[in-house]
Amino acid sequence: MGRFDGKVAIVTGAGRGIGRAEAMLAAAEGAKVVVNDLGVSGSGDGQDATPAAVVVDEIVAAGGEALANHDDCASWAGAERLIQAALDTWGRLDVLICNAGIVRDKMSFNMTEDEFDAVVRVHLKGHFAPAHFAAAHWRATSKASGSPADAAIVMTSSEAGLYGNLGQANYVAAKAGIASMTITLARELERLGVRVNAIAPVAATRMLGAIAEQEGVADDPRLAPENAAAGAVWLASDLAAGITGQVLKIQGGFAQILAGWRPVTEVESESTWTLDALAASRKALFADRDAGVPPFQGGKRL
Repeated sequence: MGRFDGKVAIVTGAGRGIGRAEAMLAAAEGAKVVVNDLGVSGSGDGQDATPAAVVVDEIVAAGGEALANHDDCASWAGAERLIQAALDTWGRLDVLICNAGIVRDKMSFNMTEDEFDAVVRVHLKGHFAPAHFAAAHWRATSKASGSPADAAIVMTSSEAGLYGNLGQANYVAAKAGIASMTITLARELERLGVRVNAIAPVAATRMLGAIAEQEGVADDPRLAPENAAAGAVWLASDLAAGITGQVLKIQGGFAQILAGWRPVTEVESESTWTLDALAASRKALFADRDAGVPPFQGGKRL
């Protein structure tokens, strides 16, 4: 028996890369899967029904059940139709894995309004909108039954969003937002029996693009999408019961739980802060910086 027997899962951005690996793994564990993908390019251009259809064919060929869905998960109406597709087809929804995303990298001084808006829309709204309609469904079923929904949402953040990355102000802003939104949704939905977690995957996919080629890691097994998919599907499974509001960084070889913003130094004042008072506190506030520790620390993109 699979760990998702009798359950229904939606995976957005499931036509390629990590999303495809998540859909395949969930199906292999017994889930009926809605494979959502617009089939756009890595920058969000065009549209092609083929990627989602191919994944569905692979799942069916392996003995599973799957449905291709081509709604725009970053559209309010599209996200609602996406959730309804699972309910209309199989009468239930147990797991939502939000993975869809695009990249339009530019330095901040060269980035256009459209390049910023498009990336934030697909990532941030494309995660929130399906979660909104899924949560509304689970709230209604929980109220009707008087029992917890026993459901799970897995978001997709990024270490770039948590540590920062040159040339990706749009992507970083969206991914940081997803990490914070994960914590908020976990707090809001816990009483309904819905767990909400996120992964921060490191994988050689279209999102990594030319960087993977340049650094010679495109074929590195540590960066295979299946490693990240295992983290997402594990968080969605009963094996992670009781775990919510967490961000799991994962790639082949290691996994980490990442913590958010936290105080690292502190000074106190009994009076209103002034410029001179803050200047006098500089040494205490920035002890590491003045000691020669680099100002920007954290993980590399690879």
